[in-house]
Amino acid sequence: MLSTFFMRIYVGLVVVLSIGGLVYVYTAPLESMRANRDGVPYFTPPVINPETGEPVPVDTLVRHFKGQ
Repeated sequence: MLSTFFMRIYVGLVVVLSIGGLVYVYTAPLESMRANRDGVPYFTPPVINPETGEPVPVDTLVRHFKGQ
């Protein structure tokens, strides 16, 4: 009976810490989680090529202008 009580406390503590950690990561993300190594923010929408009208990812443009 006592072991079941302690197990429920342990599981509750793990759940609270996990949810707290996820909330912290999403509300105050690290600088490395905001942009990639080229400085382009994540979830940036693609830009439209004016000649063809096709969407081009911003990462491709950055690599092109860096000469990579």
